[in-house]
Amino acid sequence: MKRMLIAAAAVMALSALSGCGSAPVSYNDGTYEARSAEYINDDGSEDGNGYGIVKITISGGVISDCTFTTYELDGTEKGEDYGKKQGSIANKDFYNKAQKAVGACEKYAEQLVLSGGDPNSVDAISGATINYGQFVEAAENALAQAVKKE
Repeated sequence: MKRMLIAAAAVMALSALSGCGSAPVSYNDGTYEARSAEYINDDGSEDGNGYGIVKITISGGVISDCTFTTYELDGTEKGEDYGKKQGSIANKDFYNKAQKAVGACEKYAEQLVLSGGDPNSVDAISGATINYGQFVEAAENALAQAVKKE
């Protein structure tokens, strides 16, 4: 958890510095994909382990589409079965929390498109803050690939 908070703080600091007196960023059209670092809880528990992948499509120099998907460390997509144990809901509260985090992925992607492309203007969703950090990291990495070289 500490690593994720440190990474998030670093990302915010860099974003704040890069915004001071800089010209607007221009993007090349295309589809760009990036992955966040793997997140592992400090206690080694399974809750929250994994990484996220962002795919961003830029058309006319602006973000026209974005998807964000999270995965467990073994590469299993976190979808409708995320939070289940051996295919069934063993702990309803845990399952509901896991599914809230899965649902937040789509909301983060939508917010990025609506925000004009600034990952740091996307609002974190309570109960999905690990996903938020993964989203911001992966989105910034994808957008860095798309930046026009002047």
